[in-house]
Amino acid sequence: MTGPRRLIEVDLPIKAISAHARREKSIRHGHISTLHIWWARRPLAACRAVVLATLLPDPADPACPAEFRAKAAEALRFRYGGRDLDDPLVLRRSLLDFIAELANWDRSTDRDYLACARTLVAAAHPEGPPLVVDPFAGGGAIPLEALRLGAEAWACDVNPVSALLLKVVLEDIPRYGERLADAVREWGEKVKERVAAEIGRFYPPDPDGAVPIAYLWARTVTCEGPGCGAEIPLLRQLWLARKGKRQVALRLRVERERKAVDFEVVESPDPVQPGTVRNGSAVCPVCGFVTPRSSIERQLRPRRGGSRDARLVAVVLHSPAVRGRRYRTATPDDAATALDAAMELTRRQSHTPHLRLVPDGRLSPTRPSPAARGVSAVTRYGMETWGDLFLPRQALALSAFCAAVRGAHAEIARETGDAAFARAVATCLAIAVDRQADYNSALQSWHATREMPGHTFTRQALGMVWDCVEVNPFSGATGDWDGAVGWVEKVARHGGASALQPGQATRGDARALPLPDASVAYVVSDPPYYDQIPYSDLSDFFAEWLHRTVGRLYPELLARPAVEKAGDLIVNAGHRVDGRAKGKAFFRDEMSRALAEARRVLAPGGTAVFVFAHKETEGWEALLGALVKAGWTVTGSWPIETEMATRVRARNAASLQSSVHIVCRPRPERAGVGSWREVRPEVERRIAEWLPRLAEEGIEGADAIFACLGPALEAYSRYERVETAAGEPVPLSAPPEDPDAPALLPTVWAAVARTALAMLFEGAEAEGFEEDARLTALWLWTLKAGANGASPAPEEELAEDEEAPASRQAPKGLALDYDTARKLAQALGAHLEALDH
Repeated sequence: MTGPRRLIEVDLPIKAISAHARREKSIRHGHISTLHIWWARRPLAACRAVVLATLLPDPADPACPAEFRAKAAEALRFRYGGRDLDDPLVLRRSLLDFIAELANWDRSTDRDYLACARTLVAAAHPEGPPLVVDPFAGGGAIPLEALRLGAEAWACDVNPVSALLLKVVLEDIPRYGERLADAVREWGEKVKERVAAEIGRFYPPDPDGAVPIAYLWARTVTCEGPGCGAEIPLLRQLWLARKGKRQVALRLRVERERKAVDFEVVESPDPVQPGTVRNGSAVCPVCGFVTPRSSIERQLRPRRGGSRDARLVAVVLHSPAVRGRRYRTATPDDAATALDAAMELTRRQSHTPHLRLVPDGRLSPTRPSPAARGVSAVTRYGMETWGDLFLPRQALALSAFCAAVRGAHAEIARETGDAAFARAVATCLAIAVDRQADYNSALQSWHATREMPGHTFTRQALGMVWDCVEVNPFSGATGDWDGAVGWVEKVARHGGASALQPGQATRGDARALPLPDASVAYVVSDPPYYDQIPYSDLSDFFAEWLHRTVGRLYPELLARPAVEKAGDLIVNAGHRVDGRAKGKAFFRDEMSRALAEARRVLAPGGTAVFVFAHKETEGWEALLGALVKAGWTVTGSWPIETEMATRVRARNAASLQSSVHIVCRPRPERAGVGSWREVRPEVERRIAEWLPRLAEEGIEGADAIFACLGPALEAYSRYERVETAAGEPVPLSAPPEDPDAPALLPTVWAAVARTALAMLFEGAEAEGFEEDARLTALWLWTLKAGANGASPAPEEELAEDEEAPASRQAPKGLALDYDTARKLAQALGAHLEALDH
């Protein structure tokens, strides 16, 4: 190892950082997560803390320069003046305490704290600002925090939508700051006025002046009951308002002779009727016949999901004279106005044959495709193109905003004479259009408990919604254009307050970085998590609209509306690259290439941190195999809570709440061969020491299991390979044909199981338990981390009216990934197949 150990290789205040990361999920104003949807964002708190701990040396390391100790002590006196900062151990503890405090969102624009952090980084790098590289930059959290700390940042991502967001976050906002925020507000208002003048007539106020906030629609199917044939409006539930004492709902008015279903709005209903959709099947209000899901799919498929011929059910209004929302049933005039809007869209399209106003790119290459991850929940109902996800009036509004943004760019360029600034403003307005698309599609529901619309991406996939909400973009309420622009403006203003220096963002493949050998001091990155998120499939939703707003300004990114899928380093059965399926082998091999590329650009003595979180052992095996194959040795690992226990995929399950930050250095070319006889007891000892520390930090259960992989790899990955006494190599996983062969991961599961039981029954002899008792005890220990009362993550919260695909519905009772449970059971001498159910 060249130079002193980095602070992150010695210690990290993970409990405090986790607390700030959890709190950050509920912070909205100015946070980059509110700029634009991006999936699996890392909390800025965790990124800020990890990057700073990586940039600073450990002052207690003998190789730490005396100059750094002196300057660090002086910098910290503003906060810890009463401590003996000349003592290296006290200085280390003070640096860790400072990192814990700096992780607080409130410190992200605190001038004293930022000045101290930048002074520390400068003291650690007297040669000049260090360069932090993130080859999987995603939403930009890691490079943004590197800039905030005074480092230089170079970020890339293969996804063009991500690359565009990176340019805004890392280049435009730091460069223009408050000026950009002011321009976004000014031109956002001008765009609204122009679009309102064009299409505002399609959102008319009521005769009493009440302004429509939203329109509630229901897809319809025909009852297949004998002799019925009634039109069934598909409604998950009939609540309109369920907020405190305010109780408003729809009531079905059934006329059996006409075989018709109408509605009325009822105040304080008692009781509220059930909806017409139950478990994905439609219940006819006229005859009671249940039309199964398969028939609903069959009926909606030729109608492209039923968005274009949905039934307008109710209108939500706001009146200056009445406090709160007002509800009424839809009238024939409301339906006629919506039809006029659809005709206007058709007319406009006929006048612009060179440009498709509504996205016509395909959601999936096959129809329908269960392998089309992220979109299969809607493709099976016949939604073939991205335009099928929008009601006609929604598509008209979005296309009008696209045209207005294009016009605004030309005007800004003429007025300012600054092409770069004009592009930055137009890009921010294009992002506001994307926010409108997220809040104004036919895949969002009305939240009765909050009396507001939801949004399309409540989770990391598109979910079918039977009854959807259409937002009035000029209403002055949640989901409108002013709100979209306001969120973008706040992010730009917050970034300006941080006095950031611009970084560098580009679109690029992590497997072929355009950087010289040994040119980078630090690589800090959050690679894709195996099969969890189909980034390229989902981001097409936004790429289609960005192509129509600023595509000509970014020909290198958005010349085509569809996102290229080959560079997405994930497991996805719906994609093939050069005839090869994107399976486990693809992920391991291509991730090895990417990690080897990161090792190539890292300077001697450099440090890398890779973040990973996956609830299945298969994902971890693939990632760790890629890490070892790429030539890295692990020198530290830290689990930080970055996910919420009540998010959809974590409910009643042992899903991970923590992301493990794996600290690495390049393994020397001639690292030698390790003896399994020496490595194995070291792995077991490290886990026995590590699990109690994790418990003190609040990391338990499934999180602790996978957090133990880091210490195990520290012992295993320092060698070129590890061998048994007979000279046989010891792999990560045992081969299927010889499951009892020596391997690292089975050793980890066994050590975790034994240590966990010893912690659970301190002083007791757990070895004497029957195998099912041992397994039950470990099962409960594993699951208890899911009951920590954390609040939900907004970007993954399932709308209350949304139809979750069967594969994503929460299991009844408590659940743990089978493969993990099986391996832990085997470690205890128990076999799941042999236990009574």
